[in-house]
Amino acid sequence: MSYEHILTDLDDDGILTVTLHRPEAMNAWTMTMTKELVDMVEKADANDDVRAVIVTGSGERAFCAGADLSSGVETFQSALMEDTDGLHKADGSVNWSHPGIRDTAGLFVLKVYNSVKPYIGAINGVAVGVGVTMTLPMDIRIASDNARFGLVFSRRGIVPEGCSAWFLPRLVGISKALEWCYKGDVFPVQEALDGGLINEVVPQDQLLNRAKEIARSFTSESAQVSIALTRQMMWKMMAADHPMEAHKIDSRAVYARGQQSDAKEGIDSFLEKRPAVYTDKPSEHMPEFYPWWDEPDYG
Repeated sequence: MSYEHILTDLDDDGILTVTLHRPEAMNAWTMTMTKELVDMVEKADANDDVRAVIVTGSGERAFCAGADLSSGVETFQSALMEDTDGLHKADGSVNWSHPGIRDTAGLFVLKVYNSVKPYIGAINGVAVGVGVTMTLPMDIRIASDNARFGLVFSRRGIVPEGCSAWFLPRLVGISKALEWCYKGDVFPVQEALDGGLINEVVPQDQLLNRAKEIARSFTSESAQVSIALTRQMMWKMMAADHPMEAHKIDSRAVYARGQQSDAKEGIDSFLEKRPAVYTDKPSEHMPEFYPWWDEPDYG
């Protein structure tokens, strides 16, 4: 994968490291970065050689300092899609269902939310605005000891984006989510840890190695299709209105996986006291009932 505002590196263990790469601007978020990150998720999902994804930032100062504000207020009025025909109705009012006004961070976040790969955020410094919200659909977030966080939207006259009104309260609770968003200040890494935003704090020089260690613990002895299904079962069931919805899906998933070669290999390897060699691939062997949800349209 070759990009302008991100770097990608896939190691021999199937760990894809994605680096936000605008060090001269503290890795601030741009339209180009959005498109490249969306493309990265799509390509990683389609590539069975990718077992897990780590997202980090260039340098030691910042993970992502938020949206690039060099264009002023137009930062929040520009469209990801260049074709904005129909954005305004005949009477001049805004067509609120037009895709041209979609929040760009949300496009990446929704891609990660629907991904079949585990995601780990390795937050290597300041994470402000979208620098925080882009990490919320990731499964694990770890941070360097010099990291700081800020949900600063209220101090910029805007509101939280990146689907964070859905993710953040589910991760840290409604009271903590509102406290951080109301105050809009930049807070230290220990507060992020205490509040449940991140899983652990790591010395700066050990951050990426620790992220890879976590990624390998997820993938080295696990079946890829089982990981893919488990990820979607957990995330999608966060919005279910009754445990029966989870019962329906896990019943189907257990039955379907029981018919596949991975289940036999898992049992045989256990009985034979040897490492398992799983061969089912997400690109080919997801159960026929997957996906079980209807993806909502923007509108």
